Amino acid sequence: MKVLVIGGTLFIGRSLVNELLKAGHEVFILHRKPEHDFGKKVGNIQADRNDPEATRQAIAGRQFEVVYDMAYDWDRGTACRQVEAAARACGDRLHRYVFMSSVAAYGDGLNHHEGDALAQDDHHDLYVRNKAMTERLLFRMHQRHGTPVTTLRPPYVYGPGNPYYREAFFWDRLRDNRAIVLPGDGRRLMQFVYVKDLVWSLLKVLEEPAAVGHAFNIANQRPVTQAEAVTAFADVAGKRTNLVRVPRERILHLGGHPMGPQLYFGLYFDMAPITLVITKAQRVLVFRPTAFSEGLKETYRWYLRHHHKNHIDYAFEDRLMAAASMSMAV
Repeated sequence: MKVLVIGGTLFIGRSLVNELLKAGHEVFILHRKPEHDFGKKVGNIQADRNDPEATRQAIAGRQFEVVYDMAYDWDRGTACRQVEAAARACGDRLHRYVFMSSVAAYGDGLNHHEGDALAQDDHHDLYVRNKAMTERLLFRMHQRHGTPVTTLRPPYVYGPGNPYYREAFFWDRLRDNRAIVLPGDGRRLMQFVYVKDLVWSLLKVLEEPAAVGHAFNIANQRPVTQAEAVTAFADVAGKRTNLVRVPRERILHLGGHPMGPQLYFGLYFDMAPITLVITKAQRVLVFRPTAFSEGLKETYRWYLRHHHKNHIDYAFEDRLMAAASMSMAV
């Protein structure tokens, strides 16, 4: 099939492009740069997907059969009207329009099924708002015009090639024999998905007729607590964990933030929990997630070969730990 990947040069998109090529598809990438590093085997389309008219002109007339919409602009946000421009430009040969949504589309809460309500249009978080509104728009297009839409809602994606300072955050510290700051009591839930499982699902919805018009939660079956996650990171590295519990209020008071620069628990990892139920994906797609420990082993091997650790200033974490020690001594 003739496939367009919008945003195919990083992490999930890169893995997807490689698997599409292995499957024999004709693949194009739409992104803002004049070239990519896949070589001549992948077509290059330069456009800013946040510019609806530029996107329309770049896609119109090319007769793509499949579009994977993977790109989100973290600086400006990517709103539903910008996704709509891409979906409407595809023409009448479209076999599937697959949109990469997020667990964040639910807004908050635990044990979400795909039929649960998504976050409202006035949600305070722009990313949450954009994902939820875009899904609503795409499913309206499916209902009214037959647009063959499928959306996926993953939680934290991990695996080889992860550009975000998440797994590596902990492995850097464990290998430096550092204690790990654990926010609060460490019981806040986190749910993960292995990047290869997510890419498998992206390919599966391409061939599964029952996927059209549906959303799918794609995740590990069981969430883990923050303490369990750190222990899992340590186990694959063969390291012992030394956890220092620091009240979240104290962390924030001293200037810590989940997005940094005074990072204390991996990039955007210390967020209010949103968890998923994956029975629909298991039933319809025959989805079988990789065990967390197995995915982490492969990810750690990649980390050892490819991760270049810069000098890390541990001063902020030392202040947090010192503050926690003083609090316990009082």
